[in-house]
Amino acid sequence: MGWSVPSGLVPWAGPRARLVLAALGAVAGAVMVMWASGLGGRGRRGRRGRRQVGTVAQLWIFPIKSCKGVSVPEAQCTELGLRSGPLRDRFWLVVKEDGHMVTARQEPRLVLISITCENDHLVLHAPGREDLSLPSKLPATNTVLDCRMAILAIFVLPESSSGPFRFILTPMYKVFGSDIQGRDCGPEVAQWITGFLANDGYRLVQFEPQMLPRQSKDLISQLVTDYQVAYPDCSPINILSEASLADLNSRLEKKVSMSNFRPNIVVTGCSAFEEDSWDELVIGSVEMSKVMSCSRCILTTVDPDTGIISRKEPLETLKSYRLCDPSERHIHKTSPLFGMYFSVEKIGSLKVGDPVYLLVCYTHVRAFAQRALSH
Repeated sequence: MGWSVPSGLVPWAGPRARLVLAALGAVAGAVMVMWASGLGGRGRRGRRGRRQVGTVAQLWIFPIKSCKGVSVPEAQCTELGLRSGPLRDRFWLVVKEDGHMVTARQEPRLVLISITCENDHLVLHAPGREDLSLPSKLPATNTVLDCRMAILAIFVLPESSSGPFRFILTPMYKVFGSDIQGRDCGPEVAQWITGFLANDGYRLVQFEPQMLPRQSKDLISQLVTDYQVAYPDCSPINILSEASLADLNSRLEKKVSMSNFRPNIVVTGCSAFEEDSWDELVIGSVEMSKVMSCSRCILTTVDPDTGIISRKEPLETLKSYRLCDPSERHIHKTSPLFGMYFSVEKIGSLKVGDPVYLLVCYTHVRAFAQRALSH
């Protein structure tokens, strides 16, 4: 809604004067909004306002990487991702005996393992298996393993010794290293997972707060926001909109669900792929910054209800219209983009139903006022 000054209230105000007063009113209104929202200070972000771009429709925590998620009505948002009681997002990881990680890309039936929480225990459920209760706090006597993560490694290197910088992508799942530790969850759960997957030598490890997380500079480049992760591929938070999923499903013969894409925050009330343009967000008391678009892989082709991998849809359809701009092909290669990665700039809490605000630079409002005054 615009802001205007009726000429009857200010008899001396001609058209130009009224425009000037309207501009001043717009600036004053923006300042009041920022003051009320606590965004008018001289922080790292400068002077900002808020514009609502959507509403939180769902919140998901995926305790064990590649296993089923847990839908929660509210959550704490830490620097390492969402938390609800003892449930932490991707704080548990299936590994081989040698520490190399195992995901649904290699073992699609991992998506059939679901988790509930009872009395500070994680309870694991799987078809044909008895439930298994796992304490969320492990004995300090359990072995700590060095886990080797297959990561999307993006390095910033110069074109030449004196040239500009460019991004170089080392293909996903080709780079291995002793990236992060995990405490072994014990032989009982190891036998449970190994028996369900009908394969040898799998173990479950847990990341603990005193352990050293993986650094963003080791995952992407030194030119991005400095943040940390435990076992997620790229960042602490993944956001996807309902409209983007609906757009994809309109092109598919067999519809897919959010479970194919495993976002932490599902947003409603925006247009398809509008999340691509969101740079800095406020949700509840949490502030987030965009890291990069989410490159999708064959994990999206695992049916979350059957654990069967097709290696085709929805990935092939996404590739038909969601490839990156040619200028970013050295980053994403031929992987389609669907959803956005975010880092956590200010920890806090959020819940389903919270407005999703885009931080808008105050200079945009000031520019409007300057244009009005120049007329």
